[in-house]
Amino acid sequence: MSERKVLNKYYSPDFDPSKIPPMKLAKNHQYTVRLMAPFNMRCKTCGEYIYKGKKFNARKEDVEGSDYLGIRIYRFYIKCTRCLQEISFKTDPKNTDYEIEAGATMNFMALKLAEEQAKREEDEKNEEEASNPMKLLEKRTQQSKQGAGGS
Repeated sequence: MSERKVLNKYYSPDFDPSKIPPMKLAKNHQYTVRLMAPFNMRCKTCGEYIYKGKKFNARKEDVEGSDYLGIRIYRFYIKCTRCLQEISFKTDPKNTDYEIEAGATMNFMALKLAEEQAKREEDEKNEEEASNPMKLLEKRTQQSKQGAGGS
């Protein structure tokens, strides 16, 4: 019985791969890809909810002139399922997330905002301790008392 999926292709003896011309693509060529919505969003035009995990045929392109630590940033274009309004978002490798650009608004950003607020408060607290030597001294004394009293 023959193989159902052929893994080897036949190359004639006179085949020369260097004679194949290189593909010439536009600088910012768009590819069609199949992807899932990375977050819950709502269309700005018709108000349709698009849930995380909804599958779309999207156009993908490189964002020219911007990368993060050598990581390419991609932009995706999808269409709203109800009104066919174009929605665009791009990758955000700095925050390991996606950033919405146009056509929709993100839903359920409360957790993200709460994390950012907590981080800001922590940074302010650390900055205050670094700039105020009395606070630093009080913290050290408190830690030494806890260490001695706990044993």
